[in-house]
Amino acid sequence: MRVLIIEDDARVADFLDRGLRAEGYQTTVCRDGASGLATARAWHRDHREDGQPTVLLLDRMMPGMDGLAVCQALRSEGLGLPILMLTALSDVDERVEGLRQGADDYLGKPFDFEELLARIEALMRRPGQWEAMRPVLRVADLELDRATMRVTRAGLPVTLTARELGVLTLLMSAPGRLFSREKILAKVWGSQEDPLTNVVDVYIRRLRVKVDEGRPAPLIQTVRGLGYRLEDPAAPAP
Repeated sequence: MRVLIIEDDARVADFLDRGLRAEGYQTTVCRDGASGLATARAWHRDHREDGQPTVLLLDRMMPGMDGLAVCQALRSEGLGLPILMLTALSDVDERVEGLRQGADDYLGKPFDFEELLARIEALMRRPGQWEAMRPVLRVADLELDRATMRVTRAGLPVTLTARELGVLTLLMSAPGRLFSREKILAKVWGSQEDPLTNVVDVYIRRLRVKVDEGRPAPLIQTVRGLGYRLEDPAAPAP
C-alpha cells in the first residue's frame, strides 16, 4: 500500500514519511507540485502492473504549482487516485473549493496522526476508486480482498501486517510471474531502501509461515538467485 506525500514543508513531510513508514506503508515524498504530479502519473501507470492501492496526501498551499492545480490536473486527465488534501486554511470556502477540484477528503492542520491514518484507510475502502482493479485476488484457495485487505486460505483467515500484505498483493497480482528481490523492494518498500538488504527474504519467510505452512500445496516459490513467485502448482502450464 502506497502513499504519495506532496508537501513543501520539510518538517511536516518528514513527520508524515516517518509515521506512515512505521505503519507499514510505502511512501514517497515530493517537495513541490510539479514533481508530485509527475510521480502521481507514474504511480497510476504502475498500478496497472501491480494493482497496489495508492493514496495522495496533497498540501493545499505550495509555491509554484499548488495543491489545487495538482488535483485539477489529475482529475482532468481522468486519474482516479484517492486524494486527501491537507491545509492550514480553515475557511469553509477553501475546503469546498478543494473538494470541487476533485479532492476526496480534507484534513486541516494541525491534525492528529491517528485521524490521518483512519482517513487513509477509509479512502482505500471506497468503492470505485480503482475501476480496473480486481476487488478479489485468487490463487488456488488463497484469496485477498483488496477492498477490505482481508486474506483467507481455504476459507480460514490469515492475519498479516501491512508490509506482508504489500508483498502478498504484489505476488498475487501476477500469478506465476517471477519478481526479483530488487523489484519487490522497489514496489513495496520504495527505491530508497538498500538493495543489499535481506528484508525481502525475511518477509517471504514470514509469508510462508502464515500462508503455506502445513498446507499440502505451497504457493510461494523460490527461484534460486532470481527471486520469488506465487502460483497454483495444480494449474495447467501455459
